[in-house]
Amino acid sequence: MMDSEETGMIKVNKKKLILTAVILLVVGTLTLFTTGFVLGHRVAYAKSDTYDDLRAFTRALELIKSNYVEDPDTKDLIQGAIRGMVNSLDPHSSYMTERAFKEINMDIKGEFHGVGLQLGIKNQQLTVIAPIEDTPADRAGIAAGDKILKVNDDWTKDMTIEEAVDKMRGPKGTEVRLLIHRDSWDKPKEFKIVRDVIKVQSVKSRMLEDGVGYVKIIQFQGQTAKDVEKALKKLEEKGMKELVLDMRNNPGGLLDASVDVSSLFLPKDKLVVYLQGRRKDDRKDFLATGADHVRTYPVVVLVNTGSASASEIVAGALQDQKRAVIIGTQTFGKGSVQTVFPLEGGTGIRLTTAKYYTPSGRSIQNVGITPDIEVKLIAAKEKNGKNGETVSHLIVREKDLERHLKNETVKEQPEAKPKVQEEDEDIMESLPKEDKDDMQLQRALELLKTGDIFKNVPVQAKKEAAAEKKESAATEKKSEKVETKTK
Repeated sequence: MMDSEETGMIKVNKKKLILTAVILLVVGTLTLFTTGFVLGHRVAYAKSDTYDDLRAFTRALELIKSNYVEDPDTKDLIQGAIRGMVNSLDPHSSYMTERAFKEINMDIKGEFHGVGLQLGIKNQQLTVIAPIEDTPADRAGIAAGDKILKVNDDWTKDMTIEEAVDKMRGPKGTEVRLLIHRDSWDKPKEFKIVRDVIKVQSVKSRMLEDGVGYVKIIQFQGQTAKDVEKALKKLEEKGMKELVLDMRNNPGGLLDASVDVSSLFLPKDKLVVYLQGRRKDDRKDFLATGADHVRTYPVVVLVNTGSASASEIVAGALQDQKRAVIIGTQTFGKGSVQTVFPLEGGTGIRLTTAKYYTPSGRSIQNVGITPDIEVKLIAAKEKNGKNGETVSHLIVREKDLERHLKNETVKEQPEAKPKVQEEDEDIMESLPKEDKDDMQLQRALELLKTGDIFKNVPVQAKKEAAAEKKESAATEKKSEKVETKTK
């Protein structure tokens, strides 16, 4: 998503202007400032000490160019400086190489060349958040929570996510070697994976039983809303009167796609989500677009710890607007939005520019969406090669990622003492292959059979809904009194 609002103007006096021009000539590039102007003409406010910091940067560049044992490439130095600057921010902001920047449109379309892994940094270690379903990495047996120690011959210590992705991507048919460590193994294992064209099928659908349809959104891409609508129409032609919308292990994707999917179930102009930038007046609302046919039948949404970002937007919107009941476990908790800005030389940066909030004003950053009805699945376990014990995989959430953004709407929890692994609520769950073994899906079917899906929502959720209604009524009554006094 590209934001086109201006954010301010830099004011400088003549002396500072001259000083700035000199510094820029010495550095030899405008790259450090391009993020302030491209794709929306954003201009950053300059603090009074910015010029002192730039002087220090210029001095360091001069020292390296003059005294380093070998003659360094100025372009590499500048790109390294930008990479380090962006990497000091949150885990979702990153520097993009020329290849990564060129592949943006491929990612939006849900097609790229690689192995098919979602990555994160946990405890300063490159970690697999989840393999993408039916990709080379998934078929090779790489699992969520695995630590990647090496990519080919390069150790991943201090390697950024973007650097790792760039090394793993490549032409179809070529091989990449990943050295993987798993807690249940005696020693790391090397996986030789042949790259392929990764085509992420955005939507799958089928009839579950008489009158109940099932739509699974795997990832939010450019055509996802249209694909969901096509799937719904086919199911409706088969007699669907109730829907299970499955967004488990959906890592997110495009914001606009999540708004369009939500619009299939919400009346026109209902608030879906709003973005809040750094300044108070930097808010942008996203309203339901008014689909040709807004569905009104009962909807149950399935989520889990792998549901992130765009999938959390849809779940939060349908939950807040009392349009669906959410079943499953606490979601991932990624409540930030990234904007891509091009830089000189065909590179770019992905920069976190806002946090998003559900219609009721909830930030899910580090917290996630709490399901109306919690249903846990069986934990994914395997035998430990050392002593034959059964070992559970621990999941990775937003709050576990280094440099994650804080949530200003909730009180920071103190670090808890480590729990016994078998009792840890953060154990990764395994999605059953058979419907009969899928307790979350079976609970959704049971709920739909009651006729009123909100009837059996836990008491706490009902209390919250009643409190909201009471608060709304009190607000209306208060405004009536004010209006009377004015007259």
